[in-house]
Amino acid sequence: MCGIVGVVSRKTPAALDVYECLQSLQHRGQDASGIVTHDRRFFHEKRGEGLVREVFSVDDMMGLKGSAGLGHVRYRTSGSLSLDAAQPFFVNAPLGIYLVHNGNLTNTAELTAVVSQKSRYLRSNSDSEILLNVFADALASAIRSSPISPQSIFKAVGAMMDQLRGAYACILLIDKVGLLAFRDPHGIRPLMIGSRGKGRQRDFAFASEDAAFSAASFKAIRDVGAGEAVLIDMSGKMHAFQVRKGELSPCIFEYIYLARPDSAMNGVSVYKTHLRLGRLLGRQIRKAKVALDVVIPIPDSARPEALEIAHKLGIPHREGLVKNRYIGRTFIMPDQKTRAASVRRKLSVIPLEFKGKRVLLVDDSIVRGTTIRQIIAMCREAGAKKVYVASAAPPVRFQNVYGVDIPTRHELVAHGKSIEKVRRAIGADGLFYQTVPDMIEAARVGNRRITRFEDSVFTGDYVTGDVTPAYLRKLEKNNHHG
Repeated sequence: MCGIVGVVSRKTPAALDVYECLQSLQHRGQDASGIVTHDRRFFHEKRGEGLVREVFSVDDMMGLKGSAGLGHVRYRTSGSLSLDAAQPFFVNAPLGIYLVHNGNLTNTAELTAVVSQKSRYLRSNSDSEILLNVFADALASAIRSSPISPQSIFKAVGAMMDQLRGAYACILLIDKVGLLAFRDPHGIRPLMIGSRGKGRQRDFAFASEDAAFSAASFKAIRDVGAGEAVLIDMSGKMHAFQVRKGELSPCIFEYIYLARPDSAMNGVSVYKTHLRLGRLLGRQIRKAKVALDVVIPIPDSARPEALEIAHKLGIPHREGLVKNRYIGRTFIMPDQKTRAASVRRKLSVIPLEFKGKRVLLVDDSIVRGTTIRQIIAMCREAGAKKVYVASAAPPVRFQNVYGVDIPTRHELVAHGKSIEKVRRAIGADGLFYQTVPDMIEAARVGNRRITRFEDSVFTGDYVTGDVTPAYLRKLEKNNHHG
């Protein structure tokens, strides 16, 4: 769930545009940030741990010279918080190449062996660095028999895609070539194209979400397609090529939890999806005929669902929980103990909205159960008569292997449990989950051409087809002991 940005700018320094776009993608990663620029002679790089505003000083920005640049905000899905795993990553052969990557590969062990056989040195255990080296080797082969051109670049991307498995949305800054972006043939992780200006004077940008563009006055053009590569060459001209056959299957968790509400990806509005999720869940709750007095969202992302549920039920919607905006997301805290300790620092209650009332709390999803369990306890302490919970997402029961921090089943409150057992585990008086068909329908309304979403955290059905029980066991064992 990292955030990535790439910019080619004719008038303003690329670093300024990259910085602004990264700020708008901060929700996608808070562990580390990095920017690299190119001035047609040299690369200029700065990486650091922490938020974008903490990593880059005015002096840093002055030193990041050039009209093309990449940026990355890191959300750790594996490995340590070491800067060795922070992006962008670099190789110097066959050309100087920097890469930023969002996603997660599922055949890293196999690829590591391949890279090692090519005598390529890896400075980290990051699959992003492995991906970069696989591409660099493919590019070396492609330009051995033909000159550097968009065609040879796309040939290298195809050879690389034939070796990779898993999810990847990538942007590369290549010396003497330009800015290259591509997505895996399933389009699991998002990647958008934006532009600024007109005609031959247009600037171009790539970003994980189109919500990042407005901060630098770019306008969204379209998505990078599944299996597609797009190159902005040194003269500022765009070249696009369908490198491998694509079957768009975007991650549905993006729309439920990860992406900003003002983003639209793959033709689907995040905000409109939230509204539809609320309407469908409200219909289910209304059929249950539970006596309720008030609907209260767990801020911030569950507000659209809560509004629609309250409308469906014909009862008041109230803001009973206040969020401290200077505390990071508990879901992306590095460990369970830190997540649990941060909940009460992050949220406080307005007692008047709870005292003597039968409350329906609405959350976008329930993953580990730590947060919702403590919120329910806080509501009871504030005098709530009954506390019911509605989750806009179905039960999260399986690992995510494509770049979201849900790596082990034993952490998931719903894994192997009935809804009734989950209800007891979190301490609610009642629990309502979205159904998988309703969840899919809520997103598909935005783009009927999408026939399948990557929904493995809910169904255990992994879209790439290479995720075996043995692989999941190994992943869980490594994470548990790592």
